Amino acid sequence: SPQLHRLHNCKMSKLLSVSVSKVSCRSPGMARITFEDLAALDDEQLDDDDVAQNNPEPMAEEEQERLFAHWQAVASTHQVSLPQEMSGPIQQMTRQNQAQEQEQVPYVPVSRHEKLEEVQYEERVYPAGKWACITKGEDMYEQSISMGFMKLMRYICKENSAGRYLGMTIPVMNEIQMLQDGKGFMKDILTAYYLPAEFQDDPPVPTDSEIAIVQRESIRVLSRVFYGTTTEETISRQISLLWELLGSTDDFHRDVYMVAVYQNPGVPCRRNEIWFIRRDP
Repeated sequence: SPQLHRLHNCKMSKLLSVSVSKVSCRSPGMARITFEDLAALDDEQLDDDDVAQNNPEPMAEEEQERLFAHWQAVASTHQVSLPQEMSGPIQQMTRQNQAQEQEQVPYVPVSRHEKLEEVQYEERVYPAGKWACITKGEDMYEQSISMGFMKLMRYICKENSAGRYLGMTIPVMNEIQMLQDGKGFMKDILTAYYLPAEFQDDPPVPTDSEIAIVQRESIRVLSRVFYGTTTEETISRQISLLWELLGSTDDFHRDVYMVAVYQNPGVPCRRNEIWFIRRDP
């Protein structure tokens, strides 16, 4: 209908302008992350109009092309190409995320460390649960996580035994293994999507054999927020900063870290967290 068409145009204009409308970050020097949560738009970009939510009409062809071109540009900054078959999942996730909230991975807060009324880090316990996981080992960190999440996104968007959109959860996790000398990352990066509560008991089976449904055990982590995009260089900097805050301690693993990602790659100042994993949860 004309009304819905105007709404779609409005939403698309906001979506495509987000990457240029935000130009400052709380933390400088961040770089690139993945395709985890396409169109996780800020509050001002979401339209609560019931007509749009209850009538998720397909996008017009011009809107589809503009959306795909936008994410091609984002992908190029990650040194990856965006295949044409990703157009459908991108459109579907965009429409769904405009109409429904993203589910938070559940956790129990343990403690919070503050300095001058600013949170330095938090400790949390994440219970055991089922995750869809994939491991990629490309030349660059951002390539690995981008390639991994593109496959996870297709699983979320109907390439599963349920044949339906599963819903987005946040954060998406990237697990890093350190080299033996502790001065760099191993190539293989695990990217993990938490199954929504609706599917925890009976997860849909992926059609892609590279994706595994894994029951991950409970973990206790120390988390510190940082803003921007991520590469091996910038994540390494965040790891060093958190070790400086903690001082000398053997309570946390030094050979594995996790990066939690909360926002889509089109947001320059998106929220991330570095997680240290406690040895004895």
